[in-house]
Amino acid sequence: MSFYPIGVQGQPWTDEHKAQWLAQTSVKRSYQQEVLTKLEAVSDEFERVQYGALSYNVERFPLVAFKSANWDDAKKTVLVTGGVHGYETSGVQGAIAFLLNEANRYHSDFNFIIAPCVSPWGYETINRWNPNAVDPNRSFCEISPAEESAALMALLQKQVNNTVFVHFDLHETTDTDELEFRPALAARDGKDYVKGVIPDGFYLVGDTDNPNPAFQKAINDSVAKVTHVAPDDDGQLIGVDIEQFGVINYPTKKLGLCAGMTNNQFNTTTEVYPDSPKATPQQCIDAQVAAIIGGLDYLLGL
Repeated sequence: MSFYPIGVQGQPWTDEHKAQWLAQTSVKRSYQQEVLTKLEAVSDEFERVQYGALSYNVERFPLVAFKSANWDDAKKTVLVTGGVHGYETSGVQGAIAFLLNEANRYHSDFNFIIAPCVSPWGYETINRWNPNAVDPNRSFCEISPAEESAALMALLQKQVNNTVFVHFDLHETTDTDELEFRPALAARDGKDYVKGVIPDGFYLVGDTDNPNPAFQKAINDSVAKVTHVAPDDDGQLIGVDIEQFGVINYPTKKLGLCAGMTNNQFNTTTEVYPDSPKATPQQCIDAQVAAIIGGLDYLLGL
């Protein structure tokens, strides 16, 4: 087993190692062109809210969300987040596609808050972490080490006092998880890297403390019309026992995950596999949209 090229095996990274990691990152795509420009087409059914800007470059990385313009406190609130891990492309583009093409038809039933790209620096550099080698999706906690996470939590506290009915957090599981990000994580923490298995297909991560299995199944049933749901690996996905076909559960609040940051009644974390030979980039985006639609339609039927 080869060791990650940064750090000393068996020892956590020092600040010097983190700086060395940061120095080898580079811009690979444009947040302005691929995200902000697309968001100019959002209908006037939504109000644009800039809820901060990343200190790494405040002009380049404004943090943008959209909320229902005609907010009605009598309606339940839907939260959609994409790009908590900036490298997970369909999470960002799926949130944008839902906002542009589908959200309007649910306005009579729900309020919406949609944050399409929580980690724009990660989006541009195609990274899981922020520049400080911190994972935003393990940082939704009281004293957050990630400004991306802290800004989003502050937005939700201000807008809805952390009370959300349903939260869709849009993610991907990619080949680079095992080729780059998990080896880097092991090196950063001074641990041995143990290779895992990437599921070939879409799956969901529910909440151990609030699993809502029928809700999760409805989402997978909707996604299955667009792309394939991942088969399990001897009863597991990514090394975790399945709860049902295409679903595993994590303790979202304990782990500081985005899906657990509010007092929601329903939540799910989507996981698309964009490196599958059976799925196109557009199918991956469509799967994210289908997941939201499947979940909302299920809730409307309760």
